[in-house]
Amino acid sequence: MMFLVDTNIFLEILLKQDRKEDCKKFLDNNIGNLNITDFSLHSIGVILFRYGKEDVFQKFIEDVLPNITLLSLPEEMYKEIIEFRKTMNLDFDDAYQYGVAKYFGLKIVTMDRDFEKVKDVEVEFLQDVA
Repeated sequence: MMFLVDTNIFLEILLKQDRKEDCKKFLDNNIGNLNITDFSLHSIGVILFRYGKEDVFQKFIEDVLPNITLLSLPEEMYKEIIEFRKTMNLDFDDAYQYGVAKYFGLKIVTMDRDFEKVKDVEVEFLQDVA
């Protein structure tokens, strides 16, 4: 199974939040099957820079990027984001993630319950994983 890892999984680890060990375990157990969007990568950079954690971002791109596939939403799919908003009431970042997962046939891994609205792409909520 190939996964699209949502931004919140990485931020949980990078910001040393409560579920960081569960997130690390998932990533470690699925090396070789992990994908991240360019949107997530940029979001992680924005947040870490905001907190003055440029060194953490540097380590992230050195340690994680070589072990994960970086994906972008194909140009022709951008018009679909608006439709995803209308039909599933997803915000832009979730619609983008959904679009990438749908286009590439990936399972979304997240802790964001907004993805409960998604019915035609498989979603795994990390907090449901033991």
